Amino acid sequence: MDGNGRWASQRGWPRLVGHRRGAERVRQIVRACPDLGVRWLTVYAFSTENWKRSTEEVLGLMSIFSRYIQREAGRLSEEGVRVRFIGERSRLDQKLQRLMAGIEASTAGNDRLNLTVAINYGGRDEILRAVRALAAQGGDLAALSDGEMAAALDTHALPDPDLVIRTSGETRVSNFLLWQAAYAEYEFTPTLWPDFTPEELARILDRFAGRERRFGAVI
Repeated sequence: MDGNGRWASQRGWPRLVGHRRGAERVRQIVRACPDLGVRWLTVYAFSTENWKRSTEEVLGLMSIFSRYIQREAGRLSEEGVRVRFIGERSRLDQKLQRLMAGIEASTAGNDRLNLTVAINYGGRDEILRAVRALAAQGGDLAALSDGEMAAALDTHALPDPDLVIRTSGETRVSNFLLWQAAYAEYEFTPTLWPDFTPEELARILDRFAGRERRFGAVI
């Protein structure tokens, strides 16, 4: 969900205004997904590299995350949305961690849309944590299988992504779902995240539906 800060800066506003507008856009996209046939949605909210930003921006983002969970928990549950989080949680504020655990528990029985939020997430960090956990369990890493590796990742309960969308005109993967997206299709749009509408999502999904996916085979 890239481009929040630039969206605000283009208007002469503080970057956090863009992040707040970006959170509002999440609400709209989440609400639109079931009608578009999307049952699994993962949004990249905060990366392991985002700690390099100013203290003001980081604290502001954490506050936005907390307010979003508190404000949206009831509505998400009513609309059948199950919420999960991926990423390394120990560095996050204790209050935020409690809110995350709470909404995960309260929405665990929902299945209309599976919403996963990546907070303090990085693909390399996830893989390292998984390998270290397997080593600590005494597993034979020399014989490690794809299935065993996948089961140790943060996303062990999720399907691999079919489509990854990157907003704001950037054309890099930025450490997102490195293992899981091995055969995902990619879309790069110049639209800044606060301007990314359900209508644009629908157009991207239409293009995706027309792609031929071979997964390494010859058809």
